[in-house]
Amino acid sequence: MNPLEPLISELKRLPGVGDKSAQRLAFFLLSISEKDVQQIATTMVETRKKIVYCQSCFNISLDDTCYICADERRLQNTLCIVSEPKDIFAMERTGVYKGLYHVLGGLISPLDGVHPESLRIKELVERLQHQSFDEVVFAINPTVEGDSTIMYLSAILESLNLTITKLAYGLPMGSDIDYADEMTLAKAISSRSLITK
Repeated sequence: MNPLEPLISELKRLPGVGDKSAQRLAFFLLSISEKDVQQIATTMVETRKKIVYCQSCFNISLDDTCYICADERRLQNTLCIVSEPKDIFAMERTGVYKGLYHVLGGLISPLDGVHPESLRIKELVERLQHQSFDEVVFAINPTVEGDSTIMYLSAILESLNLTITKLAYGLPMGSDIDYADEMTLAKAISSRSLITK
């Protein structure tokens, strides 16, 4: 048996890592000092232990309030709704969006057992009712599940007298926001459009 096979198998569990990438990573880990390997492992374990969800937006954080919600310079009247925390990182890389976020924790997908009550929709509605927002921006992947989620939430938010927009389709259909380059995502943010019924 290949002595690196257990390590390669574990590394292949990482997203985007296939056989060759896992093998390269395994050989890289063999080439560095045991101290450096230990530091990587310790950092991974400690990060996993320390990460919590922001009590306001549900972004990942080290404290009860994430660094975005704690930043008083952010636009307090604009709320961007995303599916997962990784989408916030993609949006922040553009440097264009300056408002707050709300993480749903997924998208409506009945076939996968994800129903509206599985998401943080109740928390979203409560937040919109208690804070003074003027605009809600949907930064959700342009997929069947993404479009279904946007339409569902738009119907719920209709009575709140908000401007509701979504990212322009500078993003290809079926793609993930997390994989979009900064220029494409920046254009999509700048050209966001009203959601029509």
